[in-house]
Amino acid sequence: MKDFSEIDKNFTIEKTIDNSKIRFYNALSYPFEINGVFYDNGKFRRMPEDVAKSVSDGVYALHANTAGGRIRFRTSSACVAINAKMSSVGKMSHFALCGSAGFDLYVGNEYAASFIPPFDITNGYEGIVKFDRAEPREITINFPLYSDVNELYIGLDSESSVWEPSPYKTEKPIVYYGSSITQGGCASRPGNTYQAIASRELNADYVNLGFSGNAKAEKEISDYIKKLPMSVFVYDYDHNAPTIEHLKITHERMFLEIREAYPTLPIIMMSRPKYHLNDDDASRYEIIKRTYENAVLRGDKNVYLIDGPALMKLAEGNGTVDGCHPTDLGFFSMAKAMIGVLRKIL
Repeated sequence: MKDFSEIDKNFTIEKTIDNSKIRFYNALSYPFEINGVFYDNGKFRRMPEDVAKSVSDGVYALHANTAGGRIRFRTSSACVAINAKMSSVGKMSHFALCGSAGFDLYVGNEYAASFIPPFDITNGYEGIVKFDRAEPREITINFPLYSDVNELYIGLDSESSVWEPSPYKTEKPIVYYGSSITQGGCASRPGNTYQAIASRELNADYVNLGFSGNAKAEKEISDYIKKLPMSVFVYDYDHNAPTIEHLKITHERMFLEIREAYPTLPIIMMSRPKYHLNDDDASRYEIIKRTYENAVLRGDKNVYLIDGPALMKLAEGNGTVDGCHPTDLGFFSMAKAMIGVLRKIL
């Protein structure tokens, strides 16, 4: 079959940039601000390399996937370009490539465009977003959800200005820990995860510690999380607990470890996001609910619970791509449930 862009020009991806009119900046330079990830030893990461190794081989393999990463700045440029060097590119049959390996761009809280990666991407790509005119804009670019980014350069009109971004309303980030759903599978683009949606609506920074298939509440990950600065802790690893017994042993233990470190920190517990629960789902929910109820009985006033049907209320049974991983509709439904609770807290 022909390249589909030869049949429908709307599917054409602009792969080349006229560099003569654009100045490229290293994303690590001032005044660009990086949120949700940090740079260390040749690539962007969500947690230190040595800590990831201590948790599990799976967490180590995923810790440099840039889920939740953002670069923020203000500029008067009439275009924004990227040049990304990537050492690992996530490709799955049920996951849009512009979600797993692409970047998307927001002006303020409004989606503007995606830097769509070419289908044959191997080690990075470049792309450009053009606006109608030059004027000051607040820019957020979301990093890929299931790929590693080694270098990132931002291209702007050579005659334009660039400034620091406006600060987030929350001083400390919301920290999310959980499974592939937490990491962002299978959002069509990075800005459509439930954390990204909540972040825009609440003007809140966040850190995504979702580890696809590898969130098992290990003590090493609890020890790491309880040292992080955070305004709220959200955890949902139900899907990755290999058995009901494993969930029973680890769920309340993890809560108590975080609570000991942060006696008044708001903590949100979530069960797997499903509208219709089978017997296994219901049994797992009861374990999570018990952790919540025990906390309440101890007088804890900073603990919250969101169940699966509430998370999928807007999507009902139509919120996943495969019975597990949310579509954009599923993530939107999850975000609305999360925002309702976060508004009470923040």
